[in-house]
Amino acid sequence: MASQRTVKTVESVSVRDFFETYGNQLETQLVAGDKGLKRLIREKSINRPALALTGYLDHLAFKRIQLFGLGELGYLKQMPHKRQVEVLNAIAEKGVPCFVIGRGLVPTPAMLEVADNYNIALYRSTLSSKDFTTTATILIETVFAQSTTEHGVMVDVKGVGVLIKGKSGMGKSECALGLIERGHSLVADDQVYLRLLNEKEVMATSNELTRGYLECRGLGFIDVIQLFGIRAHRKEKRVDLVVEFVEWSREFEADRTGLDEKRYEILGFEIPHMTIPVRPGRDLAQLVETAAMLSALKATGHDPAKELNERILRSMAPPEPAPEREKNKGE
Repeated sequence: MASQRTVKTVESVSVRDFFETYGNQLETQLVAGDKGLKRLIREKSINRPALALTGYLDHLAFKRIQLFGLGELGYLKQMPHKRQVEVLNAIAEKGVPCFVIGRGLVPTPAMLEVADNYNIALYRSTLSSKDFTTTATILIETVFAQSTTEHGVMVDVKGVGVLIKGKSGMGKSECALGLIERGHSLVADDQVYLRLLNEKEVMATSNELTRGYLECRGLGFIDVIQLFGIRAHRKEKRVDLVVEFVEWSREFEADRTGLDEKRYEILGFEIPHMTIPVRPGRDLAQLVETAAMLSALKATGHDPAKELNERILRSMAPPEPAPEREKNKGE
């Protein structure tokens, strides 16, 4: 099952936007080429231009951030200044988005000259090359990930990320409040922002403006951190289960056995989906909590519904005939 939603795909990000947003995490400082901040990063990986420094540029990944580590900088420093400029000019002419020097190393005069001449931003990072590559790759993956929004409430129930959906007035926020009182955490209310990371998982978060707030009819907006403490809120969580509230009616056919496994599609990724009929007297928070625990149990390879079904089938099977040897003994 899937709902109609707008999917946003990012194909590039400017150097300025990326480093203004994540510069603190990457521990970077702009040292040259400030006129090149409008250049675009168009691939979600980091490139080490090792072989390119020898002059071989046929397979240079020029759409990526170019990271100079201890090895690259040491190799450059062995060259005469004129040769450094020639090599760096050739790389710059490919249209690379920016240069980054790791370990807080000092750029050579040739690097400063080329960065300013070609308007290519040159940054220094105090992170090691390995740490910069790991952190930056994760951040770029987040920026480039497909994204969309869903109307609902996202909660973390003992490590299981549950997206609660349903029409307005079905009790989604009240259910989330009940879960928070039981010690679980709110991720997002009303508008849930979703990203597909590494083609493997859907991550949910909230709008920064309303982060940490929950709207309940009759009470208004609730600051869950102020009322319940910091444990009551999580900034983001993977979506492991979608629970949908539907209005109960005599015609509604609820799944009574749990054998009918459904899936809900978000950004092309299928997530386990359960439907819970809503009627007066049902403790929705308890039902969602149980659904989350059941989903976690299934993830370990134990499915109570299937196990019970197999037990019933075994009990209905006719008894196996006694071996011939035992029959002869009785005679």
